[in-house]
Parts: sequence; C-alpha cells; structure tokens
Amino acid sequence: MTASLFRQRGIALLMSIVMLLLMTLMALTAFKLGKSSLQIAGNQQQRSQGLTAAQGAIEQVISSTQFATTPANAVPAPCGGVPNTTCVDVDGDGVADVNVLVTPTCVSAQIIPVSALNYSDPNDAGCLAGVSQGGGIDGAANNNSMCANMIWDVQAVATDTTNNAQNIVHQGTAVRVAATTTCP
Repeated sequence: MTASLFRQRGIALLMSIVMLLLMTLMALTAFKLGKSSLQIAGNQQQRSQGLTAAQGAIEQVISSTQFATTPANAVPAPCGGVPNTTCVDVDGDGVADVNVLVTPTCVSAQIIPVSALNYSDPNDAGCLAGVSQGGGIDGAANNNSMCANMIWDVQAVATDTTNNAQNIVHQGTAVRVAATTTCP
C-alpha cells in the first residue's frame, strides 16, 4: 500500500507541474496580447495626431490668400524658416513632434459667367461692375464676369519625428480672383 501511495504522490506532483506550466503559458499569452493592443492604440494615436496636424496646416494656409499669390511661400509663419512648413508640438515639451510640408497647386482658373452670379449678393456685385451687356451685337460681351474661381489642390504631408510615419492629406479649395488672373 505504501508503493501505491508513493506513485499517487508522483502523479499529483507531475499534474501540478503541468498545470503550473499551462498557467504560465496563458499568462505570457495574455501579456503579449496586451502589449500588442497597446502598440496598436499608440500607432492609431500617432496616426490621428499626424492627420490632425496636416489638416491644421491646410486650414492655416487656406485661411490666408497668401497661397494664391505666392504658393511657394504659402505658410504665413513657416517653421524654422523653411518655406511651406509647420511644426506641431503634440505633447507640450517644446520640441516639434510632427512636421508638416504644405504644397498648394493651382489646378485651374475658371471665369465665372454673369448668369451664375446673384445680383443681390454683395460678394457677386464686384464681379458685375463694368460688365457690358451687348445683346447679340457683333463684338459684344461674351457673358463673362470680371471674376474667376481659381481652383487649388492643397497637399499636406505630416511626418512624425519619432518614427518618420507619414500622413498625406489633400484638400481642394477655390479662391475668387480677378478674371485676368492665371494660375501661377
């Protein structure tokens, strides 16, 4: 009977070791899953910060008409003196975390026809001043107003300074200019 009891203790010890090994493997797996989830969340946050920085730079550029006149120097206060560059400090430590390069490109300048203007809108009134109406006379006006819509594609490339990840954002915008203005 002692030999049988000794064998049962050996099996209990072996089962305890196997259970301990299984619990250790489960704990390691849970740790790895948790770590990868944190990495995914961190990457998503960096991506979001890059997209926000790029969109902010585009908004800064299109809020000023400087890009329509000098597209090579479109950012009013460039970062570090580099034209068309903005720097964003995300964590408030005084060091730029995201650098954004903005490139405005004129796509076209389209003259606005008089028929597309609203006579009661004060913004459209300036486009109508001085436009002659010929009514079918040879050499008369061609129904063009004195204004044009200049169509722009503004691209922002946000680069994370930590891992060089890039986010690219495009935004189209139109600026009303004199009809004689052409794309730079």
